[in-house]
Amino acid sequence: MSARSVLVALTFVVLALLIWHLRWVLLVLFGAVVIAVALDVLIVQLQARSRLNRPQALVLVVLMLVLTSALIGSRLFPELVLQIQQLGQDLPELVNKISSILSGDPRLQELEASINGSLNFERLQPIGAQLLGVAGGAANSLVQAFLMALLALLLVLDPQAHSSMLLAITPRPARDQMAVLLTDCRSALGGWLAGMTISAMTVFLMTWAGLALLKAPLALLSALVCGLLTFVPTIGPTAATLLPTGLALLQSPQLMVTVLMFRLVLQNLEAFLLTPLLLRKTVNLLPTVALMAQLSLGALLGLPGVLLALPLVVVLQVVMQKIVVQQVMDRWV
Repeated sequence: MSARSVLVALTFVVLALLIWHLRWVLLVLFGAVVIAVALDVLIVQLQARSRLNRPQALVLVVLMLVLTSALIGSRLFPELVLQIQQLGQDLPELVNKISSILSGDPRLQELEASINGSLNFERLQPIGAQLLGVAGGAANSLVQAFLMALLALLLVLDPQAHSSMLLAITPRPARDQMAVLLTDCRSALGGWLAGMTISAMTVFLMTWAGLALLKAPLALLSALVCGLLTFVPTIGPTAATLLPTGLALLQSPQLMVTVLMFRLVLQNLEAFLLTPLLLRKTVNLLPTVALMAQLSLGALLGLPGVLLALPLVVVLQVVMQKIVVQQVMDRWV
């Protein structure tokens, strides 16, 4: 093995270790890029319909988002707080009801015993230590969210300068291809974000309306959870269905079956009709690739990794298509 090969191998090892140690910094940076692209989609649409420059359009978009959030929050937040409090009261009753159902069948008694064992509060750490851990995690998450939002504003304020910086560190023969790649990544990520936002809003409204018509408990809270978890395809909608189904069980098994059927129909409509229709012109992710990305980044980075797995796959898919497929595989003789 030549000295050059050894040097290249050592360089890759050092880069891999550096990336691993800076994974949370890179995660915050990529999250800021996702937010910046989402804001950029709105800014471009606003500039196309007005004569505002980018800083003015950015300020107007942020103000519109804040005012819209405040208006919706003032209407829904009081009811949402009440439903969260009610959920805290209903959860012990739901656990007891599930335990009683499982204990009634001898074949399920081992499962019931394992559930009760896992919920044994004597095995848990002291409450004070748990609260400190939760408070520390929440504070760390708030700091990361603040830094992510600040970086996003800085990125979207002057995206051309940041693109020029990336082009400047790219070898001259590949700069034109890099410019096209950056544009394609932005278009794919922006289209994915727009499509998933519309899909999540549709799921939220339809779930809220459907659960309200069925007179299911905590319809608003359940619909909000279902809408938010739409951004986590494959895993999210299935996990979100557990909340309204479990709460419906507190009223009657018949209502639970009705809510489950409603959620399954809505989930399949969203997965096989609505989302593919919205994303047909942007990016098409295979369910296996999406699931493996979520599992891998979830294992490495926890919940933030699961949330950012799909945007990262969208970008990587464009990179693979433009570089690996077109520049390497297609030219391989």
